[in-house]
Order: sequence, then C-alpha cells, then structure tokens
Amino acid sequence: MRVLITGGAGFIGSATARAAVARGHETLVVDKLTYAANLDNLEPVAASNLYHFEKADICDGPKMRALLGDFRPDVVMNLAAETHVDRSIDGPAEFIRTNIVGTYALLEAARGFVGDGEAPKGFRFHHISTDEVFGALGATGAFTETSPYRPNSPYSASKASSDMLARAWGETFKLPVVVSNCSNNYGPFQFPEKLIPVVVLAAAEGKPIPVYGKGENVRDWLYVDDHADALLLIAEKGVPGETYNVGGRVERANIDLVRTICRLMDARRPDAPFGRHESLITFVKDRPGHDLRYAVDCSKIERELGWRPATSFEEGLAKTVDWFLDNDGWTRRIRARGFDGARAGLGGKPAGRAG
Repeated sequence: MRVLITGGAGFIGSATARAAVARGHETLVVDKLTYAANLDNLEPVAASNLYHFEKADICDGPKMRALLGDFRPDVVMNLAAETHVDRSIDGPAEFIRTNIVGTYALLEAARGFVGDGEAPKGFRFHHISTDEVFGALGATGAFTETSPYRPNSPYSASKASSDMLARAWGETFKLPVVVSNCSNNYGPFQFPEKLIPVVVLAAAEGKPIPVYGKGENVRDWLYVDDHADALLLIAEKGVPGETYNVGGRVERANIDLVRTICRLMDARRPDAPFGRHESLITFVKDRPGHDLRYAVDCSKIERELGWRPATSFEEGLAKTVDWFLDNDGWTRRIRARGFDGARAGLGGKPAGRAG
C-alpha cells in the first residue's frame, strides 16, 4: 500500500510508520513537529526509500489536499492529535484546533481527493481515536464499539468530536471512513510526560515518583507495536463505516503498575543509594475529572480481522523499562529542547497520571 500517516513523528504514529515500512508499504509521514513529535523516533526507517516526510499542519486544508494529490495514498491514517489530558485542562484551545478543526480539514481534503477522481480504488480514511471518549466505567464491564460517548476531559471531548466528524463524513459524503479506538499505549519512544516513562525516569534518577490520588485508577494497557499491527490491519482490511476497539486485555490499577516498575528497577539497579525504588512513590492531589476505570472489549477485531496482541504485559513492560534505561540520549535530547521530565499539566506541577 501507499500509506499517509498524519502525526507520524509522535509515539503511536512513528510506531505505525516503522511497521508500515517494515512491511514494504511506501509511507509518507506528515507532522507539524509540535513538542511531543520527534524525528528521532523515525530514525530506524529514515534511510529507507519507502519513507518520506513532510512537515505540515493538518489544519492547512489546501496543503493536505495537495499532499493527497501528489502522493496518491491508498489509505490516510489520521494519528495527528494533542493527547495529554493534563495539558488539555490547562489549555483546551490547541486540542480544539488540532483534534477537531484539523480532523475537519483532513476529512475535507480526502473528500476532494475522492470526489475529483484521484483516489485509488479501495481508498479509505482511517481515523484513530481513544477509549477515553466513552468516559468512565464502574468496577465491571468493558467498552464496546456501541458504548455511548461520555467524554469527561477537554482532551476526550475533542477526540469524541473528531470521531463524530469522521462518522458524519462517511454517512453524508460517502467517504470510506473506518474508526478505531484504543486503550492506553506504552512502549519505546513514548514522550516522557505519560505515566510509564515518568515512573521509569524518576526511579532511574532517584526522584519522587508522583501518583495521582491513591493510585486506584485502572487502565487497560496495550503495547504500541501490537497497536501498530492492528492499525495497519484495519487500514488494509477494515470495513468502511465500521469501528474497531483495540485493547491489550491487561487491566492494572496505577499503583500496581507503578510498583511493578519499581520491582523491575530494583532488579536492574539493586544498589540504588535510597534502597527500594518503591520508597520513591509520592501520592499527589488528583486531577479534575479523572476517570476511574477504562477497559476495552476487542472481541470484534479479534473475530472479524483475526488480530490479537502478541506481547504479554510482562514482556512489554520489561522491554519498555530496558529501552528507556538504554536510551538516555533520546531523553536528554528531548530535555535539551526545554522539556525537563516533569509533568507539564495542571499549572506545570509534576503529577502521575494514567493516560
């Protein structure tokens, strides 16, 4: 396939781009290169003649239309988004702009691409979203593709809006749209403002490990390379008009996850001067509107497309911890750009969050 990936220098986008090139797909990464984007994430495929990069903003509709006409992709995979919940509480405007207005501009560009007869046969628009659009679960149950949308943060509201736009463009304008909603991703190259890299880096440096509230919030964890596999499968075989949930079937309370990482750090750095890494855990004030629990039922993609996560949580978490410990140069380069490793949300105060 010829694959155009917006937000392809971000965490999930770059994993998808690396997987696409590895599978022999000619791949155009389009990214505005905001603070969380990083071309280092694409270095493993940078030398491939299947990889192309264009710095551009998805809100620029004419630019998006021109790129579609020039590259002639078989699929557009829209991964461009502002994703950090804390930042959306501090400043919602950029989330509205990128996640809603940007999705609109990209959908309109794709509509023109199809309407003008330039799109290849079988073209589809794959919009990638989050389980946070569904709101919070109680102690039992899981989100399905038919769960009602009940977003509780500016971030999740902006993603819910973009999902609805994608659906509407499919229904009204017959754009071949497919949507997927994923659970919490983790793995190498994740920007160090999300929970797992925050914990690993704080533990490695002997700094307080911040955890919101009592750490009772529960998330379903999905290894990013498994998610990339699912996204490419949906891009190729997903049915236009359908939605697919992608999850890891791994639920963990935040505090249990943090303690597991601390045990992994104990095994790797048993001589830390402060003793056990768990002693660094510090509970901080919870963030507003913090959803208690997410869980994703991914039976549909398993049943209809044959996808299943290939990486166990134990294997994936160990690989992730080792990657961050072995690639401190990657983190140093991010910090050299002005990011010091602290949580940037909620007025810039460090905080541990789940997703």
